[in-house]
Amino acid sequence: MSAPAWPSRLFRIVAVVLAGIAFEAVVGPALAAVEIPAIASRQRAEKKAFTDSQIFDGFLKTAFGAEYQLAGRVDRIRKYQRPVRVFADGKRSDRKKQLAKIVADIARRIQHLDIGMVENRDDANVLVTLVRDRDINRTIAKFYGAARAREIRGSLDPQCLSGFRKNEKFEIEHSDVILTVDNGDFTFFDCAYEELLQSLGPINDTMSVPWTMFNDNVSMGFFDIYDQYLLNLLYDPRIKAGMTAAEVKEVLPAVLIDVRAWVTKVNGLVE
Repeated sequence: MSAPAWPSRLFRIVAVVLAGIAFEAVVGPALAAVEIPAIASRQRAEKKAFTDSQIFDGFLKTAFGAEYQLAGRVDRIRKYQRPVRVFADGKRSDRKKQLAKIVADIARRIQHLDIGMVENRDDANVLVTLVRDRDINRTIAKFYGAARAREIRGSLDPQCLSGFRKNEKFEIEHSDVILTVDNGDFTFFDCAYEELLQSLGPINDTMSVPWTMFNDNVSMGFFDIYDQYLLNLLYDPRIKAGMTAAEVKEVLPAVLIDVRAWVTKVNGLVE
């Protein structure tokens, strides 16, 4: 087993990796997100055109490493190599419905990812726990232990959190996501998208890429074009769990050709 590693989202979001225990149709924004002014304004201002080097740079910085690392190797691709099934645990039916639509939106926008909701907890490999803000510290301690919870609270003020377990092949086997339900719609959407996506593998936050939601200073609330490039690269069948950066760089140019075609099509972009 390798030891835990995690990146941080200061004052807002933290994603935790527990490694080893650790359509073809054009679609619009998920749910009624466009009715949330903070999300709608970000969608109108969204940058949609990126060079190959800008996309490669963000992919390599988020798919490898972890911002906070206790021990263990993090120099490999980590991803699910099997269908992803999500179960929502909590009492807020409205948030569960929103989460289901977010998962459906992610499924539509990542070409080679099989992801969907399930009604039975035992059928899930991604568990999303919905909690009140006042209960989040207690929930973190329940999931990760009192000592690690104190470490997280000592440096962060998380409103949501995600982590995953991987095997010796760097295949993700299970993810846990904790979301607060009572900090407003924008925070819920922003947290849900980022934590669900990071639970799929791109765990490393980076301050040097200004277009990704995996930047501590960036809040989206929707699945933006740039991050669609990153996740579609990660889940292309030619990018496999356990690959090194050198191995990934050999296939990235060819993979990006297909990813560009998909992202352009699914978002109705002008080539």
